[in-house]
Amino acid sequence: MWVKQGIGVLLIVVGTLGLAFGKFDYTKETHETKLAGIEFSVKEKETVRIPPWAGGGAIAAGTLLLLFGRRK
Repeated sequence: MWVKQGIGVLLIVVGTLGLAFGKFDYTKETHETKLAGIEFSVKEKETVRIPPWAGGGAIAAGTLLLLFGRRK
């Protein structure tokens, strides 16, 4: 019973953050090498866009879990 409510709250929070920000960025290290005692690394900045329908869907699913998750 508490698991469903916890998942419901988590979905609502994640959906709200997705609608508020719409994307998140992270840095991925792709290559690293040592040459003559010098270290080189290549880092790529990646952006993940969150569509509004996904944020709204997460909020709706979380709300449904909160409303109907208590019933047996």
